Amino acid sequence: MLVLQALIDGLSLGALYALIAVGYTVVYGIIQLINFAHGEIFMVGAFGAVTVWLLVPGGVLSFWMLPLMLIGGIIASVAVALLMERAAYRPLRNAPRLAPLITAIGVSVFLQEFVRLFYNRIPGFPDAKANVAFPRIQGVTGEVIRFGGLQLDRPSIFTLLALIICTVFLYFFINKSNLGRAMQATSQDPDTARLMGINVDRIIMIAFAVGAALAAVAGVAQGLKDTNINFRMGFLAGLKAFSAAVLGGIGNIWGALVGGLVIGLLESLATAVMPSGSAWKDVWAFVVLILILVFRPQGLLGARVVDRA
Repeated sequence: MLVLQALIDGLSLGALYALIAVGYTVVYGIIQLINFAHGEIFMVGAFGAVTVWLLVPGGVLSFWMLPLMLIGGIIASVAVALLMERAAYRPLRNAPRLAPLITAIGVSVFLQEFVRLFYNRIPGFPDAKANVAFPRIQGVTGEVIRFGGLQLDRPSIFTLLALIICTVFLYFFINKSNLGRAMQATSQDPDTARLMGINVDRIIMIAFAVGAALAAVAGVAQGLKDTNINFRMGFLAGLKAFSAAVLGGIGNIWGALVGGLVIGLLESLATAVMPSGSAWKDVWAFVVLILILVFRPQGLLGARVVDRA
């Protein structure tokens, strides 16, 4: 029973990591950039959702607030991601690989400090240095659902449903839409794609926007589950999502999905069955990352590598 409960909890945790990891992978698949600031996009989405709720008079907690919070979080994350791409990454697109990597770390720290200082200067908003309470939405949070001796909390259901919906959307977007096909062409050979009339800069911006939207959904899911957020929440979640992307196969969207679920399941199982497991819960993702890099560097489903002339 303990193991089964850990599996249920691990699926929810893995779904959260998968949403962030897929966002990582969408960007990497287009420009081969490991965006270490993606975890902060996840954090910005959570703060954007809280901001929408705080701006509505009366502190409404009914279910209809959730779509508004999701829209607000997605708008905030996408806006920051597009600004980040235009100001920080585009000028370094042809620079050595180390330059954008170091820039991504700098952007990550900048976004953390910006959110902390920005919210602390607005009268009436919570102190971002401490945990900011996330609203408990009716129907999405509340009493756990019990199945005999097993239990499933409502935010976990939201996270799993969000992952399913986002995965279906991403599949049809990439494989069935003109923009998705243009993204595939750009990821294979941006120079040839440009000669074929594809606006490569626009496609890269769309990739950042899609990844940011997925991260924002994950940020709202995290807030609903933990009932609080803070300006540092994106750092560790982003690293674990990167581990998930490497585990599944860097550049492979479906590999990132599988990697996120595997990381979540392993973390939950280790926490449940090992002595003092909760104290070590943040270790397992990186243990798995090291093992994968040593024994199967291409990942579970194989890294997506494009040979460009």
